[in-house]
Amino acid sequence: QVQLVESGGGLVQPGGSLILSCAATGSDHSIYLMGWYRQAPGKQRDLVSTITNHGTTNYADSVKGRATISRSGFANTVSLQLDNLKPEDAAVYYCNAYSTLSQMTYWGQGTQVTLSS
Repeated sequence: QVQLVESGGGLVQPGGSLILSCAATGSDHSIYLMGWYRQAPGKQRDLVSTITNHGTTNYADSVKGRATISRSGFANTVSLQLDNLKPEDAAVYYCNAYSTLSQMTYWGQGTQVTLSS
């Protein structure tokens, strides 16, 4: 089993930056993929970025050039820095992890990111 604990988010200004962090805890240490998704009101949950345990990254087109994902493999933590925030970045951000041991996908509870000047 894996539990994902998220931190970061909150109220940020357009043009500013945010850092989201997520720590995976539990007895399953075979987490291959970690990442972030987001869901705006009335919209589907979309990929933001992922990173494998080998450091291979993937970014949605909407955040390329503005986002940096990083991961501490041993600690199974993942962080996402998002710069030059735009109104469309406002959403609930969910941490995601996939375990090769259990072949299950896990989700965090979500953290709200709100943009306001």
